Amino acid sequence: MDFRPCAVEGMVTPMENLNSAHDVVSRDLAYIRTGAEAAFDKLAGKAVLVTGGAGFLGYYLVQAILSRNGDVPADRRIRLTVYDNYIRGVPQWLKALSGNPDLTLVRHDITGPLPDAMPDFQYIIHAASIASPIYYRKHPIETMDANVNGLRRLLEYCRRQPAEKAVEGFLFFSSSEIYGDPPPHRIPTDETYPGEVSCTGPRACYDESKRFGETLSVNFARQYGLPIKIVRPFNNYGPGLKITDRRVLPDFARNILNGEDIVLLSDGSPTRTFCYVADAVMGYFRVLVHGRPGEAYNIGVSTPEISMRELAEKVVGLGRDLFGYPGRVVRRQSGDESYLTDNPNRRCPIIEKARAEVGYSPGIELEEGLRRMLIWYGDNRNGEDA
Repeated sequence: MDFRPCAVEGMVTPMENLNSAHDVVSRDLAYIRTGAEAAFDKLAGKAVLVTGGAGFLGYYLVQAILSRNGDVPADRRIRLTVYDNYIRGVPQWLKALSGNPDLTLVRHDITGPLPDAMPDFQYIIHAASIASPIYYRKHPIETMDANVNGLRRLLEYCRRQPAEKAVEGFLFFSSSEIYGDPPPHRIPTDETYPGEVSCTGPRACYDESKRFGETLSVNFARQYGLPIKIVRPFNNYGPGLKITDRRVLPDFARNILNGEDIVLLSDGSPTRTFCYVADAVMGYFRVLVHGRPGEAYNIGVSTPEISMRELAEKVVGLGRDLFGYPGRVVRRQSGDESYLTDNPNRRCPIIEKARAEVGYSPGIELEEGLRRMLIWYGDNRNGEDA
């Protein structure tokens, strides 16, 4: 296998001099570039497309590439194109990069036909999707279209490329939600567990379209010999995730910054592992370049598996240290009858496949990641970039 072991093996020690969002992002980008150096070497001089590049994961996928480009000769730079429908507007961070000569921004809805004059790309990252349960339940058809029809069009593009212009790597973002709510003996969960999810429940538009997206990807890889790889993210969090996203950690951060109590709309017993976004993005680049075609990889962390109540208390403690937060954790009943329907009780991955095959080795501990997250939100509390 043509990859170098991760240069950031082991847990990262806390950085006491991280005092602003700029400090956090700069440190994270350097970390990603070090951990994905071998992948970036393979991408050098190539054209890369990121769909959904204005979203959460695009925040570091895009910035890591452009940050790396600043330190290499012109012929080694990665030529990056972003497709996004900008349904929530063009974020300020992306506007600030719009003059970069290595970046092309295209307003495009991936649920429709691809642009007529689509250039040749050697690598494609399909990250365009609605991932927040609150929003994909409001837009179920659009969610399915991005994960199925949009994906199918991109796969057909790869299939039609002549040999001399062949796509060298394609990454489909699936989800850990494809596992549903595994039985206790399958937690931690590896990639061989087939999953069991509702095909008609309130989350089905997301879960089932990701499952079918995987089926499409695997069969295009097998039938046409295409380099299609799949990643299954496990609860990524951190810079780039809008504070208005309505997932648990942005909600907690908004409570902290507004001086409000953190409100749990459950008994707080469901457990998860949480993977800091810099670790996750490092893994995504590695799978894109070094992963085996037709294979899926869990990308997350295996410890600690923490309850929502414990997570809330951790965020409260960090909020007090960083901002003098006066609030506490309280419990209330959700007014949404479907709020917890099909919500898994536990979510914890086995990541040995990604570790062994692509050298993935996450290193940022939960408390350090939460601290970086809160510092970043502290400078992005208006929600425009967050």
